[in-house]
Amino acid sequence: MFGQKRVGIMGTGSIAGTMAKTIRGMKGVTLYAVGSRTLEKAQAFAKENKAKVAYGSYEELCKDPKIDFIYVATPHSEHYANTCLALENGKSVLCEKAFALNEKQAAAMFKLAAEKDLLLTEAMWTRFIPLGKKLKDIISSNKIGDVQMVTADLSFNIAWRQRIHEASLGGGALLDLGVYGLNFATMVLGDDVTDISSVAVTNDSGVDMQDSITLKYRTGQLAVITCSAVSSGCNKGMIFGSNGHIEVEDINNFSSITVYNNAGEKEGYYKREKQITGYEYEVMSVINSLNENWKECPEMPSAQTIKIMNMMDFIRGQIGVKFAADDEAFEKIETKEADAEEIEAKETEVEETEAKETETVEASDDATVEADVETDEVDTETDKETEE
Repeated sequence: MFGQKRVGIMGTGSIAGTMAKTIRGMKGVTLYAVGSRTLEKAQAFAKENKAKVAYGSYEELCKDPKIDFIYVATPHSEHYANTCLALENGKSVLCEKAFALNEKQAAAMFKLAAEKDLLLTEAMWTRFIPLGKKLKDIISSNKIGDVQMVTADLSFNIAWRQRIHEASLGGGALLDLGVYGLNFATMVLGDDVTDISSVAVTNDSGVDMQDSITLKYRTGQLAVITCSAVSSGCNKGMIFGSNGHIEVEDINNFSSITVYNNAGEKEGYYKREKQITGYEYEVMSVINSLNENWKECPEMPSAQTIKIMNMMDFIRGQIGVKFAADDEAFEKIETKEADAEEIEAKETEVEETEAKETETVEASDDATVEADVETDEVDTETDKETEE
């Protein structure tokens, strides 16, 4: 249809399927193409999700001149290379969370986007959903007085997922689940953090399975964030003020906001609007930003993504979780053929595993659909859990 933005999806995992479902239910955008590491997987995904074109490589996808922007839905470990591949081929990108493995990668990605004069934004969907904007309005209205403390938990028993327990895939609870709590805290309290204290339980592979993180702000406010990949939690956010408190259900895709006064009496209740999946808001923002010739989406600017990556780097330093990419330079992208087969095998295993997940479990990494995309995010409608 004339005027529609044509999207290419990179990856064929659970999160990619959620995005495909989202696009099918939207106006002004169409799922034009999908790319995978094998043509068979791409063709199967295209048939199921009514994509017009299927490519058996990410390179072919990125070179298609008809694509307006690419949605990167691959494992955390591949976000850097995959996003840069798209940018090098002149494609704007919506990249799943966690955006990269570390701040160095994220900075290099945004630098390349600026050099190519292209839009690049992180698909941290909680930044885009209408109820998130409502939460900011409630806090600004001073209904609970001055905010003093925030707590946030996102926990799902997803340790059986390969992408969670392997450092080579950017595994661990922090990048998959804790990133939601960090974003929730910064949405409420901002970024002026002066101290971070973190503890974690790691597995035999050296990645974190459970984390407890405390942020101290210059103003004296505190945020306490917990996440676990080996247990199920309340998945709530609590905001404590001088005159009351706010309870947010499902911090990976707000389902409701309840406001209480100091006496514990309910003074306000706001329910999530009807959604396709919750991903539609980030897609709409990308479309609007492209139409306005903006290079990032205002809901999730590059500075915010960089700040969160910086915090997660610091936290990983405290808890002793390290990725190979932490020691690499990112001025130039080098593709090693020897690694391609290993990556594909891991992605395939992850996709097969994720195919068994339920919508609720996916809510982790993107517990949304972040808990796992092609293999990388836990989210579904209720969690952006991962990516391919």
